[in-house]
Amino acid sequence: MKLPPLPTLRAFEAAARRESFLQAATELGMTAAAVSQHVKALEEWLGLALFERRPRGVRLTADGRELGAACSEGLGHIARAVERLSSRKTAVRASLACMPSVVTHWLGPRLPRFRAAHPDIQVSIVYPMGALTPDEAGADLLIGHGTRPPGRSDRILDAATRPTCGPAYLQQHGPITTPADLLKQDLLHDATEAAWQSWLAARGIEGPTPSGPLYADFNLLVSSVLSGLGIGLCPTALITDHLAAGTLTVLFEEAADEDKAYWLLSGMNLSEPAAILRDWLLEEADVSPSTITPPGPN
Repeated sequence: MKLPPLPTLRAFEAAARRESFLQAATELGMTAAAVSQHVKALEEWLGLALFERRPRGVRLTADGRELGAACSEGLGHIARAVERLSSRKTAVRASLACMPSVVTHWLGPRLPRFRAAHPDIQVSIVYPMGALTPDEAGADLLIGHGTRPPGRSDRILDAATRPTCGPAYLQQHGPITTPADLLKQDLLHDATEAAWQSWLAARGIEGPTPSGPLYADFNLLVSSVLSGLGIGLCPTALITDHLAAGTLTVLFEEAADEDKAYWLLSGMNLSEPAAILRDWLLEEADVSPSTITPPGPN
């Protein structure tokens, strides 16, 4: 098997994935000039141009795209195999790709229980970065959001959202007893106004949706809800601790996104620590509260 030197392939893969020598250099801990030299050496070895050099950066050629995809797949397989073998040797690591909102509001508060039960297992949590499978995320397990994904997956949490506010807001702006009352309230929006429009329309509420602040993710939204700035559509499964503590209140049981859920996806050939983490996550999901009691009139 005739292959070019591995350092050239590694540098090229990072540069191709990012279409930037500078970003690849930052990722690999080397200079942009070193990345450029590795790529040039690979081009000379192949006798092909892999990048178009432009005044403001580089762009992959068709040959570069083909080789870049192959390198990403091949080096990814190697990295995952090394990780699995390392896990078998040490038997103390498990990795989970998970969105920050789930870590902050559901998983994080529960992890001390896992650590107490399994002090020898070190759990690493990484960003999914758009990955749809654990392998794509470079992790043993992945918690994703949406309709049921392909592959080995278990429904771990309900993703239905309901109108939610803090007790101080309700005391100041209540009573809020019918969905129509929401048209007179401060509505907070997660990324777009579409979710509120859909929820109100499903309840037969006509008219323009009250405009309000837009938040890039749920962590930012729920922080403002907790601060008493308004009412947000929150995934009830992620705020059960706040509901139990009385720091948040669900106004109406009617939900949006009832067809969606948070799914636990498992990679192939799980190590023993990863399998233990997977089973523990499913057990934790089973004991999560699932009943909602809307407040009475103020």
